[in-house]
Amino acid sequence: MTTPTPPPLDTGLEALLRRMRLPHIRRIAPEVLATAKAQRWDPTEVLRALLTEEVAGRDRSSLATRRARAGFPTGKTFQAWNETLSSIPAPTQAALRTLEWVHRKENLVVCGPAGTGKTFLLEALGHQAVESGLHVAWFTLEALGVLVRRHRVDDSLTTAITRILRAELIMIDDIGLLPVGPDTAEGLYRLVDAAYERRSIAVSSNLHPSGFDELMPKTLATATVDRLLHHAHLCQTSGDSIRLSQALTGQGVKALT
Repeated sequence: MTTPTPPPLDTGLEALLRRMRLPHIRRIAPEVLATAKAQRWDPTEVLRALLTEEVAGRDRSSLATRRARAGFPTGKTFQAWNETLSSIPAPTQAALRTLEWVHRKENLVVCGPAGTGKTFLLEALGHQAVESGLHVAWFTLEALGVLVRRHRVDDSLTTAITRILRAELIMIDDIGLLPVGPDTAEGLYRLVDAAYERRSIAVSSNLHPSGFDELMPKTLATATVDRLLHHAHLCQTSGDSIRLSQALTGQGVKALT
């Protein structure tokens, strides 16, 4: 049997809901009102059902907006994470997932060989932060270089950095993977310096931070690392590439049929 379609809202009531910007109540109201009439709900229950749906709908919209603004590279979350494959101790992984370090404005540095889960862990933590109501901003070093060049033209780099700091957690991926030009080195320093003791920064790197002077001028590297590590949790990954291991065992693809 098919459920009968509830009658549409009164035109005046729908106009009021539009004016008050209550889209989720407007969407669910016909069904709720029809059910309330059939089951003789108390008016309080009707109001509770409508407001509950509006709050839930706004939470869903806010989550989608925060996730889109974060700019994550993929969609890797802890649902697909296998903690046993990571060389980072399980208690450390669990502590990071509480996000207490973000609320304390502490940093996270994950460094180690390629393919050992650094980016996966960072993105999963980023998604968890977004789901917890935090604002996250994701960057690669290359993107920081582009940002510096774009905003140097009209001398608006400080404004751009300030805008980035609206996020409680700023994530920078794959430091040390590609050569670093002057603009990129400046962008990394400026962001780390501006966020120091104000926001949390999480980075992944093929290099230990002590080796950043291989990427950028020593003076700039020293100043960057000094601020980055002062309040930081340093996690070093090790072992063979997880990606390569999965590829060699046929786990990187689905079997052809």
